[in-house]
Amino acid sequence: MDGGAEGSQQPHLILAHKLFLLTHPDVPDIEKVQLKSEVLDFIKSDGMAPLYETLTASSVLDLDQSLLDSMRAANEEELKKLDEKIADAEENLGESEVREAHLAKALYFIRISDKEKALQQLKLTEGKTVAVGQKMDLVFYTLQLAFFYMDFDLVSKSIEKAKKLFEEGGDWERKNRLKVYEGLYCMSTRNFKKAASLFLDSISTFTTYEIFPYETFIFYTVLTSIITLDRVSLKQKVVDAPEILTVLGKIPFLSEFLNSLYECQYKAFFSAFAGMAEQIKFDRYLYPHFRFYMREVRTVVYSQFLESYKSVTVEAMAKAFGVSVDFIDQELSRFIAAGKLHCKIDKVAGVLETNRPDAKNALYQATIKQGDFLLNRIQKLSRVIDL
Repeated sequence: MDGGAEGSQQPHLILAHKLFLLTHPDVPDIEKVQLKSEVLDFIKSDGMAPLYETLTASSVLDLDQSLLDSMRAANEEELKKLDEKIADAEENLGESEVREAHLAKALYFIRISDKEKALQQLKLTEGKTVAVGQKMDLVFYTLQLAFFYMDFDLVSKSIEKAKKLFEEGGDWERKNRLKVYEGLYCMSTRNFKKAASLFLDSISTFTTYEIFPYETFIFYTVLTSIITLDRVSLKQKVVDAPEILTVLGKIPFLSEFLNSLYECQYKAFFSAFAGMAEQIKFDRYLYPHFRFYMREVRTVVYSQFLESYKSVTVEAMAKAFGVSVDFIDQELSRFIAAGKLHCKIDKVAGVLETNRPDAKNALYQATIKQGDFLLNRIQKLSRVIDL
């Protein structure tokens, strides 16, 4: 997490993705053999003894005691050198050099994946840091560590801490980077609406290459926007956005997925949808929400189709989507029962009848309900006052 060239993803987050695939139930065993080899090579190259212990304890990797002992010895030797540098800086150098020495030790703990010690050392380094920008950088290191371990409680606390730091100052570049981190957190915790908003705000200023490449950022932006934006906003902010158009074609199925939805080409959409499902399934941030996202996308596309009709035959809808009548019938039954679609099925006639709620009527009913609630509260309060 301290490595990685500028403009490239942090190697530890690449490792995190490999570990995710290594434990994924749908990854073939033959691919897992290769992944296991790559993970082990990475662990050896960085001397990640703490992570190796965790992975062997959970049977993800096989224990090689001699390898573990050699990595532990290398860790102890390197930490001894770092402690000597800290002692030398405290005796002979200034505050800036002392801070840098402490930061180097924190980054080493991050490198070997010793989470607890890394957090302690980052906190110690923060105590020796004055500049708001440098404090923000420490928060970013913490966020990268938190995303490696998918520790969303730590992510949430770090984002709040960063926002408080920005009240003291801070540059726009770091503020824009934080938006992407927060967007990733929102997406990972199923707040797709806020994630889409934050990602769209960051499109023209994206510099957060340390957590994922630009193509992945656009992938997430399009996916979250499709299920949260209305058609007009989707057209303005996504379909016609030049920043998105430049990379849309580089991501398999994404262009067809987005454009076929907007252009109401439902058969093409379902074809692209199958390809996109595979990509979502193998994404470590989206996989926990795979079934939820699949439902939300289908809700959007079915609602869009039915928006044009007062009534339509089930057969016509099945033909438009390139699927069987039975499939559409089963799908719609589930969505109607769940309150996701406002229509009813006339099974005898084979017809769908839409009964979209009137927005003004819904607002009127909501106002009446809130008014009744307020009157009840006033009556209860008046009885208390009378007593």
